[in-house]
Amino acid sequence: MAFPPTRRRLIAVGVAAFTSTVVLAACGGGSSGSSKGSDTGGEITLWTHNAGNAVELAADQKMVADFNASQTKYKVKVQAFPQVSYNPAVVAAASAKKLPCVLDVDSPNVPSWAWGGYLAPLDLSGSEVAVDAQLPSTVGKYNDQVYAFGHYDVALTFIARKSVLTSAGIRVPTIDSPWTADEFNAALAKLKAGGKFKYPLDLGTGGTGEWWPYAYSPLLQSFGGDLVNRDKYDSAKGALNGDKAVAWAKWFRGLVTSGYMAQKSGTSPNDDFLNGKSALLWDGSWDGAKDAAKLGSDVAFLPPPDFGNGPKIGGGSWQWAMSKTCDKKNGALEYLKFTRQAKYYTALATATGTIPAAYAAADANPAYKPGGNLSFFLQEAKKFAEVRPVTPGYPFIATTFTKTAQDILAGADPQGALDQAVTQINNNIKSNGNYAN
Repeated sequence: MAFPPTRRRLIAVGVAAFTSTVVLAACGGGSSGSSKGSDTGGEITLWTHNAGNAVELAADQKMVADFNASQTKYKVKVQAFPQVSYNPAVVAAASAKKLPCVLDVDSPNVPSWAWGGYLAPLDLSGSEVAVDAQLPSTVGKYNDQVYAFGHYDVALTFIARKSVLTSAGIRVPTIDSPWTADEFNAALAKLKAGGKFKYPLDLGTGGTGEWWPYAYSPLLQSFGGDLVNRDKYDSAKGALNGDKAVAWAKWFRGLVTSGYMAQKSGTSPNDDFLNGKSALLWDGSWDGAKDAAKLGSDVAFLPPPDFGNGPKIGGGSWQWAMSKTCDKKNGALEYLKFTRQAKYYTALATATGTIPAAYAAADANPAYKPGGNLSFFLQEAKKFAEVRPVTPGYPFIATTFTKTAQDILAGADPQGALDQAVTQINNNIKSNGNYAN
């Protein structure tokens, strides 16, 4: 599925097998060297996944240019990869101890890369923007240490037309008063009965990769289930196959059997919504500005329903980190702290149509101030964001959940499918020694 650049950020590329060509390219691409040697200055290599995203890459390059102009000891050099080859390149370079000094990482992968020895913890004290002055979902932590930080976040939302809801006699929910499960299901029934929409709901089920755990595990969590038990991260039993998880799975499949949504959505759900094909779209802040401009005062950004355990949305997007093998850690850390200026949080968020991670940057942006046309997304991120499981086992959990959810949507027995997923996840955890350090 082709996502807009800002939405593609959420599509994690699994650390799967890669070809010898990728390995050679990764190991030869301007590496930082090993951790041996003294930090006497010189070139610092930075890797990013943004080769196919010109807008965000330009914002990254502006930070690099400003840093290089601000001092003479270090020179940061950018190497941009297409997103599809980025994670395999990082894994290959880590195996060869040839990681660059600075690299970006999709937030749910931070624990895995930290546990695997790819990343070094960061001391960000003295930065213009303090760690506790930005959205918690934009700080990558593992074992109570900071390993990464992001300049922005995104937020999921239901998007609708106020006129469509009111004409169907449906209450427009708010952050403080979201729909209950019964209200949401009743709204779908009314919209279906109205006859205007073949499928009144679009959950974006044509999406791939990280979209599935990012988009649908918050709905599971709102039911009271989860991808894994978060107390010790040593088992998914009960969390992913208990009564509440099964209730979510039956509801999820029921959206198809009731005719509320297609089993697989179109290739551009937002365009379909704007063209009147759906009444309720599960989308995100990356499309917020466009939809607000198109629909004006008729646009309605809606919080997720409360299915019993509170409304939930996914939290965390791409973040910056420093490699453990970096031989210029002082310079890399100096660069990372340099980018933690409020103006760069503002610039990145403005360029990419995302939520500024720093509170000061959000306050300085009229769109995100109280009453601003995008302030809803910041409120959501503050109130409802749930980071994906903070465990090195997350990549395996994510791919397992994706396949399981797709099977359930296609008609697999919910209990059986979830039981099988739990067995696979628990076997993976056990085979990796519970991901102990």
